[in-house]
Amino acid sequence: MISTSTHTYRTVDVPVSGGDLRVGVWDPVAPPEAGETPSILLIHGITSSHLAWLHLVPHLSGVRLIAPDLRGRAASRQVTGSAGMRTHATDMVAVLDAFEVDAVPVVGHSMGGFVAVVLAHVAPERVSSLMLIDGGLPLDAPAGLGPDELVQAILGPTAARLSMRFDSEDAYLNFWKAHPAFQHGWDEHLDAYFRYDLVATGDGFRASASLNTARDDTIDLNTGTAIGDALHALPTFAKPIVLMTVPRGLQDEPPGLYPSDRVATLLRQLPQIEHVPVEGFNHYTIVMSEAGAQHLAKLVTRLL
Repeated sequence: MISTSTHTYRTVDVPVSGGDLRVGVWDPVAPPEAGETPSILLIHGITSSHLAWLHLVPHLSGVRLIAPDLRGRAASRQVTGSAGMRTHATDMVAVLDAFEVDAVPVVGHSMGGFVAVVLAHVAPERVSSLMLIDGGLPLDAPAGLGPDELVQAILGPTAARLSMRFDSEDAYLNFWKAHPAFQHGWDEHLDAYFRYDLVATGDGFRASASLNTARDDTIDLNTGTAIGDALHALPTFAKPIVLMTVPRGLQDEPPGLYPSDRVATLLRQLPQIEHVPVEGFNHYTIVMSEAGAQHLAKLVTRLL
């Protein structure tokens, strides 16, 4: 299920500051007859991994998909040192260098969208277009919150899950099968994704993402300077930018992370962004479902 009829799957460890970043790569079984095989860079969300893109892979035949595990997550969880959006963006440059890629469309989901925006600022020559999936632009977080309050306001139950322990792999899968976001469907890709997310501990299993790293990243993307600097420079990024939003959030609750009034405010500030609202999905299923992947593939193909 990792390889498909359209792609073969492999992993590569890319040296970055503090260790090696695990990168999943799907190479097309049938590359184009003429010219170079096109590539895209896929950047996952704050507690996710590169296997979040499994549903998308078979819809992009002929394209090489390069998808890292961000530091502090999954097989990159042992990378040491501080994180933050600039650090993640620097890691992405190292990934592109390792694959000898000059410029690619960059697709970022959730926090991956923020990393993509900063990447377009620090290395604009490496980004041919930006696709931001329910992330990448400032959330409407309450003002005046302390760090812990900010993490709770943004991550909520997601932060709590990173401290939980589970007796078995099946117990973790059952937790997600009962999760509001996945009540409407489960498949083998979700099974593979969540099994990959588990780490054995002395008292059972836990999610692979580091709570400290997720906390630091949440604080950085809301109070650090990287996002503000990148957004200030975004009007000079004369390449396609697409923002895709969905109407439901992390718990399948309305509204989503970007209510319509919030999107309207953002687009007035950044009118060069093309907004694509997609009904019928939540923050997870726009990426991690067959129907969501079909929507993404149409836009990604256009950006290619």
